[in-house]
Amino acid sequence: MEPRIHPTVFVAEGAQIWGDVEIGPGSSIWFGAVIRGDEGAVLIGEDSNIQDNCVIHSDLGAPVVVGAHVTVGHGCVLRSCRIGDKTMIGMNSTVMSGVALGERCVVGAHSLITYNQTFDNGSLIMGVPAKRIREATEEEKQYSEIACNVYRKLVIDYHDGKFRSHRGG
Repeated sequence: MEPRIHPTVFVAEGAQIWGDVEIGPGSSIWFGAVIRGDEGAVLIGEDSNIQDNCVIHSDLGAPVVVGAHVTVGHGCVLRSCRIGDKTMIGMNSTVMSGVALGERCVVGAHSLITYNQTFDNGSLIMGVPAKRIREATEEEKQYSEIACNVYRKLVIDYHDGKFRSHRGG
């Protein structure tokens, strides 16, 4: 099966996208990210950003669903989970199979959300293992939307040739 990637999606060099993957308009997939829809579907909503070195993979028959306007920080692992719209997943966090995060949640960096947990809209989630700490503040609930705006601008800058690569030899 071939990925279905909207023409407005930015896919950085070195990103790997395989199998039953659908990525919505305006999203961006950054350097070194790996998205594997070989055991089940991976669905990424519009205007979401999957940052450098993330791994997104589904279990047999259990999809990964990433909502719209979601930020998945550098080095995260998502496995057969559901991420609500406008949610921020902090860098190097792991979200395991069966997890369901509501909308506008904030997951702290380096958190481990273990199997089959559910979190309500607007939860601040942190720790190893991760727990709901409290309701996220209104400022915290804006983090993903702020990051989405930054990444939209970065995509424009990359398309305009503002940034160049250098490869050592």
